[in-house]
Amino acid sequence: MSDNTKLEQLVKTAMEKIKELTECETVVGKPIVTADGTTVIPISKVSMGFASGGSDLPTKAGGQFGGGSGAGITVQPMAFIVCREGETKLLQMTTNTNYQNAVANVVPEVIDKVIEFVDKKTKKPEQE
Repeated sequence: MSDNTKLEQLVKTAMEKIKELTECETVVGKPIVTADGTTVIPISKVSMGFASGGSDLPTKAGGQFGGGSGAGITVQPMAFIVCREGETKLLQMTTNTNYQNAVANVVPEVIDKVIEFVDKKTKKPEQE
């Protein structure tokens, strides 16, 4: 196998793995349906970088190919699409807070619904 073919194969393999990681569901997440029928769809920002390279290394026995590749991927939650009772809202998260705090800040209605749902499930029949 020629050195160019080795490098091409190295790059092809790395790109296939990156493609697997950056499917559409990574950007637009799977819909989550709550007990009251509210649908929440997470939206994320995907950033990636990729580098590869190779070289012929001189040896006493002729030549030897050396190469490598690398990639970095970051997935950052950016917003939620919330659909309830025929109304759709885009709830954007701020980029300067961590995602746990941002979710609590931008989706209070969803959190309230989850709390109500849990409270209903944990109440005994005589308490209602």
